[in-house]
Amino acid sequence: MKNTAMDRRQFIARSFIVTAAGVLAPRLVFANTEPVVETAQGSVRGRLNEAGINVFKGMRYGQAPRFMPPVAPTPWAGIQDAFDYGDQSPQARTRLASSEPMTDDCLRINVWTPGLDQAKRPVLLWFHGGGFEAGSGSSPLYEGTRMARRGDVVVATINHRLNVFGHCHLGNILGEEFEQSGNVGYLDLIRAMNWVKENIAGFGGDPDNVMIYGQSGGGRKVSLCYAGQDAQSLFQKGVVQSGSHLKLQSVERADELTRSLLSELGISAANARQLQQIDIETLSAAQRKVIAAAGARFSPVLDNKTFIAHPWLPDAPTISSRIPMMLGTTRTELSNQMGTIPGIFDMSVAEAKERLNGFLDEGDVDEAWEIFQASRPQANPSEVFFTIVSARGYVRDQTIMAEQRVHAGSTDNTYVYRLMWRQPVEGGRRVSQHSLDLPFMFDNVAAGAQMTGPDTEQTRAMADSMANSWLAFARSGNPNNSSVPAWAAYDLERRNTMLFDVPSTAVDDPHKEERLFMARYASQQDGGNALHRQNMD
Repeated sequence: MKNTAMDRRQFIARSFIVTAAGVLAPRLVFANTEPVVETAQGSVRGRLNEAGINVFKGMRYGQAPRFMPPVAPTPWAGIQDAFDYGDQSPQARTRLASSEPMTDDCLRINVWTPGLDQAKRPVLLWFHGGGFEAGSGSSPLYEGTRMARRGDVVVATINHRLNVFGHCHLGNILGEEFEQSGNVGYLDLIRAMNWVKENIAGFGGDPDNVMIYGQSGGGRKVSLCYAGQDAQSLFQKGVVQSGSHLKLQSVERADELTRSLLSELGISAANARQLQQIDIETLSAAQRKVIAAAGARFSPVLDNKTFIAHPWLPDAPTISSRIPMMLGTTRTELSNQMGTIPGIFDMSVAEAKERLNGFLDEGDVDEAWEIFQASRPQANPSEVFFTIVSARGYVRDQTIMAEQRVHAGSTDNTYVYRLMWRQPVEGGRRVSQHSLDLPFMFDNVAAGAQMTGPDTEQTRAMADSMANSWLAFARSGNPNNSSVPAWAAYDLERRNTMLFDVPSTAVDDPHKEERLFMARYASQQDGGNALHRQNMD
């Protein structure tokens, strides 16, 4: 963000709002296309876009030395321009990365709001996907204009520290000062929520009505916030999309990764502080070698400080049982991640069953095939395969999370969904892939055309049903709205589930036989890395 002095014309143009106590409130509005808001740290200038939404990009919500917990940004004088997305966490240059620079200065937030007033709109705070190792909040799929306008809400997305920069456990090597280093990426989320609590009223939002939501790795981050003591009171509802995170990495595994990293870099344990100064490219390259050799990734740690227990196993966090949650998956998640394997869409029954041996006990394969084929008798072997492995991984963990919520007393505020709509691209062979929810619940179909195809009546219907459900949930903690049929809270008797499709239906215990079959298996997270990562070839 650029720092410029405030000129007299801007000063006169500013509109001040005074509280009942006579104190200047932290909300300032320009009557032009470059609105200004005064945050707790200083003034920021955004832009009014063509849709009439005020957009502020790349604002700092925190700062931190490498591997240390974040703190509030240093206050500044004058006005900082918030016109462009900020830096992102260092990561591999994949399709999940954005075009912005990769630096340690990546604690940035972007805000879209219909008005800089005192309307107290619901706030939708998005945690991006990409596991705990990749991604940014500036993906075109996450652009907040259409949702802000559709629902008269405030939308925010963030960047935070990832991979080794966010989850390098150094506490057992460097001592108490670094005891939370394995979880600073998670602590960035807490810092972002505190920034929202402190500042979002100036952007027309309600700091006491915040929905955190995220898909894939973002869903995992939301999962952790429900279990984090420091997250309580900072959000009022949450959505876990294709990313139920039930267990944390053990300290022992985290220490192995850290020691391997030091060895790869030729740094002794006594000199481990050198990791704070080493250049980003060297550290990133060493990390990639370490995770390739270890078959494990730098991720949140059960450090007995930030987290004193696994978040969802063996028990759900009771501290958040009264916070509403919506959670779900797509029907064939893994047709995305495994879709690059040669021949994966053209398997015979024998080939598909052989590949299933990497996901199920060998003696269960034939039974699984019979059960899952019965729910879609016209499906080819590849589609049946994707349905089974997605149920084993994503759906099983989502079901465990929903059941754990009910056991913890969340009997009237948990809502489960499954995305069933068959995407038309590639002849429909991916069915309902991982990430297919994004263009619909963000109302950004044009940005997701590679998954949804062009704008049609069907895509508009899907956007209406999903975006309106997310907005209703953000407003009240209940997703029911006129775009979908009546949707009951999840319990262990009915197991009511919204099946998003054209038309959408709310069904009690859909695919019951599939659920009962998978109930014999523990969470895939009991085995470390996700099963599909262990079976990519």
